[in-house]
Amino acid sequence: MTVHRRQFLKFAGAAVAAPAVARRAFAQAPQVTLKMHHFLPPVSNVHTRLLKSWAMKVETDSDFRLKIDIFPSMQLGGTPSQLYDQARDGMADITWTLPGSTPGRFPKIEVFELPFIADRRGVANAKAVQEFYEANLRDEFREVHPICVWAHDAGLIHANRQIRTMDDIKGLKLRSPTRLAGDALRALGANGIPMPIPQVSEALAQKVLDGCVVPWELVPAIKVHELVKFHTDIGGSPTLYTTTFILAMNKAKYDSLPADLKKAINANSGQAFARHAGMMWDTQALVVEEMVKKRGNTVTVLTRDEATRWEKATRPVVEAWLKQARDRGLDGEKLIAAAKAALAKHANA
Repeated sequence: MTVHRRQFLKFAGAAVAAPAVARRAFAQAPQVTLKMHHFLPPVSNVHTRLLKSWAMKVETDSDFRLKIDIFPSMQLGGTPSQLYDQARDGMADITWTLPGSTPGRFPKIEVFELPFIADRRGVANAKAVQEFYEANLRDEFREVHPICVWAHDAGLIHANRQIRTMDDIKGLKLRSPTRLAGDALRALGANGIPMPIPQVSEALAQKVLDGCVVPWELVPAIKVHELVKFHTDIGGSPTLYTTTFILAMNKAKYDSLPADLKKAINANSGQAFARHAGMMWDTQALVVEEMVKKRGNTVTVLTRDEATRWEKATRPVVEAWLKQARDRGLDGEKLIAAAKAALAKHANA
């Protein structure tokens, strides 16, 4: 068993171990209770296999002096695009969100969301983005205390018709997760439509969308496999796109914690969290793909030649981003080089 597999099981095992530590939890009343807020439903893998297991691990490591209450589905109010500011302003103590939910606000992390930059594996992307954050993004997220900054595995195209070539994608209305993914879809001939995840199921059911672009892990939570029958995998690395995430904590709340409670959070932050997140996405990708195939849906993998055509077609998106970076006083070429170096370092993670 690899070190990373053990790390994943250590996090995921927190829920399984709960009965064994119940007596300790009962005896130790929490000293601090934190509110965590996110936008996905409580049945999602992110909620059950990532955020919940992480919270239980932190609680255990704090000897149950910390308690983390999780509020999924925007239960504390607001919209997904407001989650970062909720952590900044203290409406929630911790939020999980996408920097891309507020396009253009966090320009440097967008480098990982450019077409054909990211790896197809979640562990490689997650560890690379966290490393990139530590070297390049501290100023970009200075308003909060980042617990981890990471990205998921390869995103796929899920649609109501089979997509094998660029000709097949033309004219399709596809939900895009970020502005750059939308630009890439438009470069390929599709209509990239930005839309929060909670609205996607209804939009697919009502035929407002012809499909969506999400990783395998998210498919069951929003019933994509029930609403469309065709799934297209770009195949290989680099892949069409990924989406970046941040688990952000209110700075004042973090700073107010005693040293031993900070230690419980710190021990489960950074690369430790990134490994856990990446393994969750990679593991669930295999599970969901197999489930979709057993259902009778069609999974298509692009040929290498066709993927190269897509990469060439989306190159103008990269060029446009480089110009935007220059206009903002950023060295886009240097950022891309740093991102690719981090990805290469963790490609075999």
